[in-house]
Amino acid sequence: MVAHTDRYNRVIDLIDAANAADLNHELDPLSGTLLPKELLYARRMSAMLERFAPNAPETARIAVRAQHIQRWKIPRGEYPATPQGYKQWRTRLYKYHAETVAELMRRAGYDEDAIGRVKASVGKLGIKVNQETQLLEDVASLVFMAHYLEAFHAQHPEYDRDKWLDILRKTWKKMSPAGRAFAQTGISLPPVLTPLIAELAGSP
Repeated sequence: MVAHTDRYNRVIDLIDAANAADLNHELDPLSGTLLPKELLYARRMSAMLERFAPNAPETARIAVRAQHIQRWKIPRGEYPATPQGYKQWRTRLYKYHAETVAELMRRAGYDEDAIGRVKASVGKLGIKVNQETQLLEDVASLVFMAHYLEAFHAQHPEYDRDKWLDILRKTWKKMSPAGRAFAQTGISLPPVLTPLIAELAGSP
């Protein structure tokens, strides 16, 4: 088990306190209680990291916990309902998340080198090149498939097979070979989509 430093515990408490302010709530099946949506998401991210990469460095653990920090403060509706609007929204989110966790890390006593590593990961810089950014992307994809994909599928009965294959392919492309392997053996996937994921796994 990885031993955590005092400053790590402090920054995790600060991240959780920030996410606990989310007025949107979601039922946690494990506890049977309603939790702030982004607090639950952050805990799921950390739990998945423990399963997928239990020896991950401290900076990666912080980045994973802060992936969606205070996400509700920048609503999707502030941007046009177009592909370009979506891209602009995501770009602003990445910057906001990175700057927010950086400030919390400074309060917890981290140096600028560690802060820079976390900002790069949370800001999604260097996917496929930066190991910690790729680790964050793998964990986010695994959490999506394990905890949110089934509900997303239920919300969109109008999507046909090709549409779902396209959605899953976009997620699959973001993942490393290790992340893809874990998706097939380490998490429970929605049965209705399992054949499509198997098809992606078998494609070049």
